[in-house]
Amino acid sequence: MPIRYTPESVVIADTPAGILEWAARHIETVGIHQGPGLFAGPGRTATLPCWPRGALEVAAGRGRGAAGRTYNWPRIHRARHRAFEALAEALTGHPVDADEHAAATARLRDVIDRWSAEPGRTAADAARAFRAAAHALDAQGLLSLRPSSPPRTPSL
Repeated sequence: MPIRYTPESVVIADTPAGILEWAARHIETVGIHQGPGLFAGPGRTATLPCWPRGALEVAAGRGRGAAGRTYNWPRIHRARHRAFEALAEALTGHPVDADEHAAATARLRDVIDRWSAEPGRTAADAARAFRAAAHALDAQGLLSLRPSSPPRTPSL
């Protein structure tokens, strides 16, 4: 069953492809904004603008967790980082590498932000990029799981 996007959902994807798909649905719903409108309108907050990087953060649970619900935050954070890597690679056509984690994170954000800021960028462009990155992960064998599904184990 596909992931169902709702902005009020407390279910948080914990796979890279799941986060990318959720982000695609989010950005299709609330749109993408640049410049002065970046923080205005439905689905956007003062800290989470609606543009690709913000959509990935929302998809990975930022501002959506529920009290009394248990989340595997280390797994979600690893999946979010891998989603960032896959998206940056889909946008550039090659891996975006750096020697240390902090530098790699900054480079990934820079690649995504520069792409997002190009004039005329649309929500449809972003959704296509998210889905291309998710498809690339699926092709590598990192299957998109529903957030509540247990990890698949290979059969012998």
